[in-house]
Amino acid sequence: MSSSVFIMKEMTSYQVGVAAEAFAAALFARVGFHVSVQYGANQPGYDLIIEREKKSLHISVKGSQDGGWGLTQSYLKNADYRAAVDAWYREHGESIIFCFVQFKDKKVDEMPEVFLATSGEVADLLKKSGGGLGDTVLRVKKVWTRGQRAGNVDEIPERWRFSKQRVEELLKLR
Repeated sequence: MSSSVFIMKEMTSYQVGVAAEAFAAALFARVGFHVSVQYGANQPGYDLIIEREKKSLHISVKGSQDGGWGLTQSYLKNADYRAAVDAWYREHGESIIFCFVQFKDKKVDEMPEVFLATSGEVADLLKKSGGGLGDTVLRVKKVWTRGQRAGNVDEIPERWRFSKQRVEELLKLR
């Protein structure tokens, strides 16, 4: 059996980060942007700068192989999820675009799912999560089955899916 049949699950967190940044850089280049990669792992703020026609965006790439990205846990106090999101947003502001790369259930020869969002869009979605109770983790799709959140479904909006149009929409916001 070829290795392309197996679902990718066994990357280390470092490998997920490297693969996510490489995929993101390739996608931005493929839709006609110049891509600069910030040298060194875990640099503050952003990972890539994309540019075209003297307009640029700072991109923070987040990779995952489990369906979600933990974003605001370090800000969580007294189980106040919405306040944690607000604190995360204050730190990030609107100058960074987030590129979420998801490897879950993807074979080696399949492209990961990729989404683009502003900090504000991410904050709004996290605060609406679980029927408005909030959450610390952004997920591609989450069906809540227990507790106060039971019966709610959270999902990344389809309009966040990576496309040339989505990149250009975000570039116009700058």
